[in-house]
Amino acid sequence: VQLVESGGGLVQAGGSLRLSCVASGVVFTIADMGWYRQAPGKQRELVATTTNYGSTTYADSVKGRFTISRDDGKKTVYLQANSLKPEDTAVYYCNVGRMTTNKGPQYDVWGQGTQVTVSS
Repeated sequence: VQLVESGGGLVQAGGSLRLSCVASGVVFTIADMGWYRQAPGKQRELVATTTNYGSTTYADSVKGRFTISRDDGKKTVYLQANSLKPEDTAVYYCNVGRMTTNKGPQYDVWGQGTQVTVSS
């Protein structure tokens, strides 16, 4: 089972991007899903998370600008990023805290990352 991200790219400040992350393979259920990011020279930080109960959390720096959502039928989590700022520039990583698969439970699974660059 892998997490495959897409949707990153270069955008001007004030623009928008929609990131997607799909769990490939035979996946039955997914619990927590989230997005993290890591800028050059900085530690990886939480951006947003969503649970299978529908609750969401956001970093203060993205509240009101980013929206996380999920489609459990498609085993996909999205991040709609609006009003982008140069400081949002980072590699964005998808994470699944726990999922059940045909190979048993999988914990703390990460995608390969997708680059988001915001120009001023």
